[in-house]
Amino acid sequence: MTRLAQTAGLNDIQREILSTVRDFVDKEIIPVATQLEHRDEYPTEIVEGLKELGLFGLMIPEEYGGLGESLLTYALCVEEIARGWMSVSGIINTHFIVAYMLKQHGTQEQKDTFLPRMALGEVRGAFSMSEPALGSDVSAISSKGVKEGDEYVLNGQKMWLTNGGTSTLVAVLCRSDEGHPEGTAPHKSMTTFLVEKEPGFGEVRPGLTIPGKIDKMGYKGVDTTELIMDDLRIPANRVLGGTTGRGFYQMMDGVEVGRVNVAARGCGVAQRAFELGVSYAQQRHTFGKPIAQHQAIQFKLAEMATKVEAAHAMMVNAARKKDSGERNDLEAGMAKYLASEYCKEVVEDAFRIHGGYGFSKEYEIERLYREAPMLLIGEGTAEIQKMIIGRRLLEEYRFQG
Repeated sequence: MTRLAQTAGLNDIQREILSTVRDFVDKEIIPVATQLEHRDEYPTEIVEGLKELGLFGLMIPEEYGGLGESLLTYALCVEEIARGWMSVSGIINTHFIVAYMLKQHGTQEQKDTFLPRMALGEVRGAFSMSEPALGSDVSAISSKGVKEGDEYVLNGQKMWLTNGGTSTLVAVLCRSDEGHPEGTAPHKSMTTFLVEKEPGFGEVRPGLTIPGKIDKMGYKGVDTTELIMDDLRIPANRVLGGTTGRGFYQMMDGVEVGRVNVAARGCGVAQRAFELGVSYAQQRHTFGKPIAQHQAIQFKLAEMATKVEAAHAMMVNAARKKDSGERNDLEAGMAKYLASEYCKEVVEDAFRIHGGYGFSKEYEIERLYREAPMLLIGEGTAEIQKMIIGRRLLEEYRFQG
């Protein structure tokens, strides 16, 4: 372990889990990540290894076959995995958000049906809010679920599903006006449906099509897709929690812990960028000495390390707040905003330290340079985070006049 980004107050089990994950990252992920990423190849062997480590069930309660660990433990594992290859952390994160939503909001039958198989990685989760035309405005979704007998018929098009092809269970947010009078606020007429499907592309069940992978600048390997519902029939017992109209709150609860996860990813990528930068600076010579001995480079390293440390501290604070049962939307928004912005800056400084070689696909920093921008928009843009932070601060510091 290095000096930076240490976490005080961990118990023996947490330290053992993190040590195991770090060893796995160093031996099984870092050596192959860049080759797989350049080929946009799904990391099947890595995923199988993570299943064996039990990471797909890290936060699923022990009664369902999981490890029953805290959000902090999970976030620290994500930080380690993202340090190896951010795409792998994305494969786990979407699965984890669906498992978390089931644990917090599912009916007993839904928990019993899905959580034990999710803990083993047999059922793999994805969740779907966004649509092609709406971006950050979740309240404007147009996908609809209409009740017909003991089923719901779903129609609409969804966008940006991480794990869209490989998943077998998708939590889909739709508008459902059933039981909600005209004029009901948009966020009170949304429902989360649990959609089971076969992995793959094309028509994966009657009425449900996953067209194919979206070609992306970075964040490769993991499959990001659209989802098209055309008279997709879902049993009524697959409404998350059994009650319509609760979908927006359920999804926001999942996104809140997802923001801690994105902060952790930013921390992991920034740590790796710092490692690459500080290592290269000691090997590369100019004007008769290693560039690490030039003050300009030392200033860069000092700034990078400080950002790595600060982002890690905020991420840990946000996770601990949620684990204590308190509301953490302010802290999660701050951590996600800071970690993603600092990640971009640390990666760019490492890129600059590499000089012309940073532009070469032979060097790992080139991959990180393309991956970091995803964190600026994933789980809510920086602008959305600042809106959340601003509103919450005004609640906390309301002027008493």
